[in-house]
Amino acid sequence: MFRVIARAQMKEGFEMEAIQAAKKSAAVQQLIEQGEIMTVGCFQWERNVFIYCECIERVLESDELLPEMAAFLEDWPGHSAARKWIPMIDVFHFNEPASSDHWLRKETVERRVGRVAHLKPEMAASYIYFHYQLQEERAFHGPKYEIIAMHENLLFGYQEFPAVVEEPVLPGKLSTTGTPANWSDSRMDLHFQPWEDGHLYFKPIEQLFAHYCHSPKKRR
Repeated sequence: MFRVIARAQMKEGFEMEAIQAAKKSAAVQQLIEQGEIMTVGCFQWERNVFIYCECIERVLESDELLPEMAAFLEDWPGHSAARKWIPMIDVFHFNEPASSDHWLRKETVERRVGRVAHLKPEMAASYIYFHYQLQEERAFHGPKYEIIAMHENLLFGYQEFPAVVEEPVLPGKLSTTGTPANWSDSRMDLHFQPWEDGHLYFKPIEQLFAHYCHSPKKRR
């Protein structure tokens, strides 16, 4: 099992075409039918598009998931070849897939939510430090399917409701006990850039689509 999160930016003036291409993606449906995807969701905020995908046997590239969107997306600089999608870095999760069977949903998911927030750039290292420590010390448990990814100082979070909270199957990578006993002592309030309305932390964003396959088996 592999979890893929990526970010793209729609070309100005082509937002409607990009959104329609995402919603009508034949490639996503085909990959689900082939048993290569367990969960996939696409979310929009302003001109940003985010893809979250749980891949069964191999890492699926975002271009493979949503090729229909390519003509309506900006190119990202930084590589010799043009890129439409930027992989986002997993900076926090309470749990991770041990196997496909471990990751199957046992109850019906009522909502799949994407959300975004901005870190203060100078606080990015601190945010990762505290969250990696919490994650790998297994300091306390939280929603099984929640994950937070980062590109530059932009955070994208994926959540499911009702939340499932259970002890991770895989062991943590740290034997330390550095996570504050009272999580509020980490002062996450100092890490985030406030929104224009003064709100801190994450805000939910629009879902373009979300699909789940109850029995992702390869069909030969």
